[in-house]
Amino acid sequence: MRITTKGRYALRASLALAKIGKDGAPVSINILSEQENISSVFLEQIFFKLRKAGIVSSVRGPGGGFYFAQPLDQLTIKKILDAAGEELNLTACDKHTDDCSRLGMCLTHSVWADVTELINNFFGSITLATILEKEAFGEK
Repeated sequence: MRITTKGRYALRASLALAKIGKDGAPVSINILSEQENISSVFLEQIFFKLRKAGIVSSVRGPGGGFYFAQPLDQLTIKKILDAAGEELNLTACDKHTDDCSRLGMCLTHSVWADVTELINNFFGSITLATILEKEAFGEK
């Protein structure tokens, strides 16, 4: 499993939006781009995916930008990574079990499947609200 730049930026930008966009105020891509030092063009692509997944909504025009469509305590790292197109699988065999010629005799398949499930459950248990609370209390 490897989280790409797109996934890492999606999470960073989501946290920046959560911090800057207090009370659901829309935040522009340019402000997020400057805050996180991420290309605004790349952020537009990422936020298009987040909007398509129902994580964020947007307002056009002056004073417009993006805001969360769901409460922060319901937005998990997994939801954001999934929306960005990241796959949280350790090996390809976790996805293609029907096509695997070794499935009946593979002793390691269940290990990879179990670890993939643990990773998905872990990222599915951490919300943006949890991360922001840890930061507020100085926890790492």
